[in-house]
Amino acid sequence: MAANGDPRPCSIADALAVVGEKYSLLVLREVCLGNGRFDQLVRNIGAPRDVLSSRLRRLVDAGILTKRAYSERPQRFEYRPTQAGLELEPVLMTLKEWGDRHIRGGVNLPMMVEHICGHELVPLVTCRSCGKPVHHEDLTAHPQAEGWTVTGPTAA
Repeated sequence: MAANGDPRPCSIADALAVVGEKYSLLVLREVCLGNGRFDQLVRNIGAPRDVLSSRLRRLVDAGILTKRAYSERPQRFEYRPTQAGLELEPVLMTLKEWGDRHIRGGVNLPMMVEHICGHELVPLVTCRSCGKPVHHEDLTAHPQAEGWTVTGPTAA
């Protein structure tokens, strides 16, 4: 924590404040699969209805999902990803790949995602500038938040 007691300023922490709860990411998974109706979400996610309602409200308020009425009587809504929501889909695919390898050990995988090229998607993070794959040893962090270094807060 910084001298004033605040943790390191971090875009990862900011993003997790919006989508870092389990059901929020599962809602996004389902909506990206085309299952945006509340009854579909309840069935496919297994979240309690009140929790699901809260997560949906938060994702709509954050601009990640849109809410659209598909029935007036009774009033029913479906949820669809916004551009911001669609930009989170690669994060989901990368998290899925990590879980396939490190949690499931590559066996009994629950879903395969096919790319437009006809092959199974295996996501790879690459540098936008040079196109090379990203590896930990190739990265150097440069903190931009005032009063912070890589190792922590600077002396007050």
